[in-house]
Amino acid sequence: MKHQITAVVAAVCAGVVAAVPAYAGQLVIARPVSVSAMDPGFLREPATVVDNVFDTMVGRDQAMKLVPDLALSWTSVDDQTWEFRLRPDVRFQNGEKFTADAVKFTLERVLDPAAHAPTISYITTIAGVDVVDPLTVRIRTKGPDPLLPTRMSRYPAYIVPPDYVKQQGEAFARKPIGTGAYRITEFVPDDHVTMQANPGYWRGKPVIDTVVWRAIPEPTARVAALIAGEVQLVEGLPVDLAQTVSGNPDLDVVKVAHGGLIIYLGLKTQGKPLDDARVRKALSLAIDRTTIVEQILKGFASATGTQVGPFDFGYKQEPVPPYDPAQARSLLAAAGYPNGFSIRMQVVSRYINSAAVGQVIAQEFAAIGVKPELEVPEWSVYAQQVPAGKQAPIYMLAWGSTQTLDADAAIFPIFHTGEPYSTVSIPALDTLLDQTRHTIDPAARAALFAKIQDLAVDEVPTLTLYQEDSLYAKRKTVTFTGRPDARMPVFDMRVAD
Repeated sequence: MKHQITAVVAAVCAGVVAAVPAYAGQLVIARPVSVSAMDPGFLREPATVVDNVFDTMVGRDQAMKLVPDLALSWTSVDDQTWEFRLRPDVRFQNGEKFTADAVKFTLERVLDPAAHAPTISYITTIAGVDVVDPLTVRIRTKGPDPLLPTRMSRYPAYIVPPDYVKQQGEAFARKPIGTGAYRITEFVPDDHVTMQANPGYWRGKPVIDTVVWRAIPEPTARVAALIAGEVQLVEGLPVDLAQTVSGNPDLDVVKVAHGGLIIYLGLKTQGKPLDDARVRKALSLAIDRTTIVEQILKGFASATGTQVGPFDFGYKQEPVPPYDPAQARSLLAAAGYPNGFSIRMQVVSRYINSAAVGQVIAQEFAAIGVKPELEVPEWSVYAQQVPAGKQAPIYMLAWGSTQTLDADAAIFPIFHTGEPYSTVSIPALDTLLDQTRHTIDPAARAALFAKIQDLAVDEVPTLTLYQEDSLYAKRKTVTFTGRPDARMPVFDMRVAD
C-alpha cells in the first residue's frame, strides 16, 4: 500500500494596504565568527549567511512545521521513493532556470565519494535521484527513510545552479548564486559579506535592500558597535553583557530558550586512555555542570545528559551526570590510572564563554589527577582540524539538530563510526543508529533513540555539557525574533527608518 504524505501550498490572498510604514534600506549584522566559504554543499560552519542566498525544496515556518519552499508538494510513492513537485517559473540569481535537473545535480555533487563533502552524512540514505520531468523529481532511498522531506529542508540540500557551478568550479564557494532572497555583492573572507536584495525573488522583493554581515570576534566590540549604531543586530550576545543591553532604552535582548547548540567535549575513543569507558565516565564525573551553567553562563544554558535537544523528535530526558570527583578517582584507579595521565585538550572561544568553561573543566580534570595540556586554537584553524581528525584527543565542539529538529541529525554525525565529525567507534551504538535510518514507524524510531541515549549514558561517547540558549541583541528599530532552528531569514526582518 502506498503511503501518501502530501504537503500542498495554501492560497495566498492579496489585500490592499492602507498605510505602508517607512523602512530603512540597510541592515548590518555583527557575528562572532567570520565566513570562510559559502558553498552550501561543503559547509564547515553554520549556514546562517548562506541560508539567505539559497532555498531548499522544503522549508519550516515559525512554528517549525515543514512547509513548501521550492517544492510545491511531496509524496511518498512507496517506502523507498519520494516524489517532489517543483515550483514553476523560479530562476537563480544569474537567470539560470530552476528545474528538476538542478535538484539532481545538487544532491549528486554532495553524494559523490570523490568530493569528500563534510555534509554528506545528512543525505547518505539517498540511493539515487531521478528526473521525471522538468518540474518533477523522485528521490530513491537505500531503505525506508522517514526523514527524507526533513533532509530536504536544510543544507546540504540548498539548491545550486548546475551550469554556473560547473563554470565556476572551486570559485563557487566565493561567488555563490542561489534562488534566495539575497545575492552576494561583496565577500571578503574572514571579514564581511555584503548582500543585495534579489528583485526577482519568487516570494517578492525583500523589504531590506542591503545586508552586511560583519565579523566582530571580540564580544565587547560587538556590543559597543550595537550601542554606537554601527550595527543593528548582534548574533551571539555574551551572557555577561546581556544586562548591559537590557538596561539600554534603545536596545533589546532576544532569547530563545534551548535554541542554541549542545556544547560537548569530543573524545577520541579509539586510542588509550579514552578507549576505556571507565576513563570516559571518570572525566564526566569530574565536571560540575550545574555550577558552570549558573556561574559562568549566568543561567543562559541548561545542563543536560543527552546530545538530543528538547525540540528534537526522539528526545529523552536523561539525568544530568552527577559531580562526583571521588568516584571519578576510583574509576581511574580501576582502569589502571591511579595517578591519572596527561592528555591534550582543545577548547575554543566560539561559544558562550566557552574558553572560560574549558579552563574550569581543565582545573576539574586536574583535581582527579588528569593533567590536560590546554590549547585554545583560532577557530579558522580548528574548523579545518576537526573534520580532518587532527584535533586533540579531548576537544570542544557544539552540535545540534538545527534545522532538522530530529535526533538523527543531533547524534548520528557525531556518534557513528566513520562520520566526518565523529571520533566515536562503539559497535552497539552503530547498530542502533543504523536501525533508526530504516525505521518508518515514529513510535519505533522514538524507542530506538531512547535506547541510544540510554546506551550513551553508560558508554559516554562524548562528554555532554549543556545546551545554550540563543542570545541576540538588537536595536529597537529592528523587527526580529529568534527561531529554534537558529535560522536568521532577513526576508522576514524589518528595520524602521
